[in-house]
Amino acid sequence: MPEEELALRVARLEHQVVDLTERSAAATAARMLSAGADRDVAEVRAELRVHTGTLNALRENRNDLREEICRGFATVGTSL
Repeated sequence: MPEEELALRVARLEHQVVDLTERSAAATAARMLSAGADRDVAEVRAELRVHTGTLNALRENRNDLREEICRGFATVGTSL
C-alpha cells in the first residue's frame, strides 16, 4: 500500500472520529434536554392537579352556598 494512500485513509478515519465525537456530544446534549423537559412536564402536571383540586373545592363551596341561599329565600318567602 503506497504511503500516500495510507495517509489519505488515516486522514479520512481522523475526520470520521471527529464527526462521531461531535455527534456523540450532540446526542448527549439532546438526552440531557429531554430529561429536563420530562422533569418540567412532571412539575407542570403536579401544579395542574393542585389547581384542579382547588377549583373543584371552590365549585363545591359555591354549590353549598347556592343551596343555603335558596333555602334562606324559601324561608323568607314563607314568613311574609
